[in-house]
Amino acid sequence: MALRLQDIPPGRMARVVGFGTTAAGYRQRLLSMGLTPGTTLKLIRVAPLGDPVLVELRGFRLSLRKDEAAALQIELVTP
Repeated sequence: MALRLQDIPPGRMARVVGFGTTAAGYRQRLLSMGLTPGTTLKLIRVAPLGDPVLVELRGFRLSLRKDEAAALQIELVTP
């Protein structure tokens, strides 16, 4: 079952499974930032109004806009 990044609490690990319907520019931008299907990430923090979202993946932290984060489809990873 694919979830959205906004659906999980901070501190949880997730795996990218794909992308929702979004502008092609967002999809390409996410791929170029290393958010390819199969990549594991950890949700670090969500700003009070939901924008931006801070994730950790591949040894670095990445801040995503709300629209970019909404384009990701993820699944929870059990620790």
